Amino acid sequence: MALSSHFLLSFVLIVASLSKIQAVEFTVSNTVPNTEGGAIFADRIGDAYARQTMIAATNFIWHVFQQATAADRKDVACVRLIIDNLYDVAAATGSEIHFSANYVREIQGDKEEFTGIMYHEMTHVWQWDGRGNPSARKAGAGNSWGESSAVTAYFLDYCESRRNGFVAELNKKMRDGYNDDFFVQLLGRTVDQLFSEYKAWFGGAAE
Repeated sequence: MALSSHFLLSFVLIVASLSKIQAVEFTVSNTVPNTEGGAIFADRIGDAYARQTMIAATNFIWHVFQQATAADRKDVACVRLIIDNLYDVAAATGSEIHFSANYVREIQGDKEEFTGIMYHEMTHVWQWDGRGNPSARKAGAGNSWGESSAVTAYFLDYCESRRNGFVAELNKKMRDGYNDDFFVQLLGRTVDQLFSEYKAWFGGAAE
């Protein structure tokens, strides 16, 4: 789904999500309010909008991952957004998201850019990670499916096109660990076979 679609969808989901995620606390902390980026965040984005985005993103991710009940989801009591300058753009560490005030300054508090990045980082908060196993340029690029986040994303999107709901099912299986055989179970082919087919489908995009 395009970034602009995510941006518009976030507002649609805010009201619906409020009643579904009351058990999760969402907090926003601007630790650098006296910097240019911190001031722009406060003036053009703000704590209320950031929190609404976290709520809407959570509801959207649970829907995509088909996690209708608390038993299906990661046990996260609180998700914290921290505006600081620890990273160039943003990064999720556990249930904390660190968003760079310097980057907020660079984008001049653009809400659409902020929203897109937050959806990405919120996905890291809620997705099962296979407890440390596996391993995300343009579609068809890469030499292995796990070599970068961009390659992985395009490859999983291809797998989703082969079976609707594939990503949600894979995420469920990764709750207690990861195994390459998950691809065989879901799509009837090894991950290497699927990656070769993915490369062929996109004409083996140049690196």
